[in-house]
Formats: sequence, C-alpha cells, structure tokens
Amino acid sequence: MAMPEKSSCTKSSKDFSHFPEIVELNVGGQVYITRYPTLVSVPGSLLWEMFSEKNPCSLIQDNKGRFFVDRDGFLFRYVLDYMRDRKLVLPDHFPECGRLQREAEYFKLPELVKMLAPKINMVNSVGNDLCQSDLEELSTNIDIACNLSSNNNIQVSGPGNLTANTRSDLRKAGFITIGYRGSYTLGRDSQTDAKFRRVARIMVCGKISLAKEVFGDTLNESRDPDRPPERYTSRYYLKFNFLEQAFDKLADAGFHMVACNSTGTCTITHDQTDDKIWTSYTEYVFCRE
Repeated sequence: MAMPEKSSCTKSSKDFSHFPEIVELNVGGQVYITRYPTLVSVPGSLLWEMFSEKNPCSLIQDNKGRFFVDRDGFLFRYVLDYMRDRKLVLPDHFPECGRLQREAEYFKLPELVKMLAPKINMVNSVGNDLCQSDLEELSTNIDIACNLSSNNNIQVSGPGNLTANTRSDLRKAGFITIGYRGSYTLGRDSQTDAKFRRVARIMVCGKISLAKEVFGDTLNESRDPDRPPERYTSRYYLKFNFLEQAFDKLADAGFHMVACNSTGTCTITHDQTDDKIWTSYTEYVFCRE
C-alpha cells in the first residue's frame, strides 16, 4: 500500500484526498485491512473523526505505515463488522459482551452500545461465574444431592446456598494437558552442564470451561477466541512462563498429575565447537476425578 509522502504533511489539514481507498489499521497489534468508506460510514464516530477531519500525517502510524489505534485488537473485528452493515453478529456463548460494549463506547457507536445491552443483561441473569451448560449440569447434581440429603444431612435449595464442601463435590471432572517447548545446548562431553534456555510459552489443552476455571485471567485465548465452553482447544497458552505456577493453580483446583512425557531432537551442530542444540517438547497430563 502506497503511504502518503511526508511532504503532504505541509498541506492543509482539510485536504483528505491523501487517504487511500484501501486502509491498513494496526489495532492493538492486530492488522485490519478495510475500505476508506467503511471507516467513515458512521458520522460522529471516533473513526469518522479520525479519517474525515484529520490529515493522514496527524494520525499515529506504526513502523510499516499502518494507522495505529491503541485498543483491543481482537474485539475490534466486531466493531468493524458493525460499521460495514450496521448489524451485530456474535458467536454463540460469546463471553466478552461487557468488554465489547466498552469498546463501542470508546469508538462513539451509541447504536452498537444499545444492541449489546440486552445481551449483557442476559449474561448477568445467568450468573457471574457459571455458564449455561454449567447451570444445567449443576441443576442435575442439585437434584441428586437433595435426594441424598436425608442420609447425609446436606441442605440444598439452589446454587446460591451451596456450601463450600458441596461446591467442591460438584466440580466437573476432566483432564487438562499443559506442554512447553524448550531448547538447550550440549557440549562434546555429555557430562558437561547443558545450557538451558527459558520456557518461552506454556500451552494448555483441554475443555474450555475447565481451562478458564483453573487459569482465569492468566489464560491467553488470542489464538482460539470465541470458543463455546463445552468445546475443546489445544491452542490456549498462559500469560506466565513458570511451570510451578501452573502446577499450583491446577493443584488448587483439585487436579493431580497422572502422566508426563518428553521428546528431544538434535537440530543443529556447531561446526567449530561441536556443541549440539537440542529441542524438546514436554507434556504433563492432569486429572480431576
């Protein structure tokens, strides 16, 4: 994409002819490509102000000439979709309605804010920390608990009245696998100390609802967003790099390790020192019964 020449900055700020027909945006690190008319399709919006009342040279650009907006790059897709046809289409079990409404307010899109309001009210009516599938399963477990209450002296009248022990008993069983890739350098003498590199990323595989329950806000969902809670994923990873921290969270949630495995491959041999660079992949499987 041909970007405006710096010499055009000396022209009047009312000259908008320098915006190209196809515009590249960098929104929070995510790249979007759209038509200029889409960006100015909602009069009074923040994007309309940026691209109809300002000169290109007055807008912040990244090192590749894309116009930069410091907002949530993954939620911006829904903002841009709305500006294309004035409709709101969200995936099933979309968990970010509140955050998307804040983005709509920032971009000055009052109609989008109104469209999101009933969805947020519906999510709030279900509960802050239980999805619909959890409630259905919980209702079944409550009925069972009520039938057993006479023998076990357990009083259950609804989700809000569950004791801590009862909540622990009703937690979902399942498996979570965490894995990481590493590399290390080993000298000619296999007895020499290996030079290990730090863990770059800890990956999480398993059921969406279980992964969110265990890791919460420390779970990065950017590689597999908008997945419903009953589905499975192998593309999540953690926002921290300490295996012990992941183990602690799993243990606190009632999981215990049942298996682990690791593989190693020699990828590169240094010509002068005979040092070998090995890459490894290690997985730990945790279970909650």
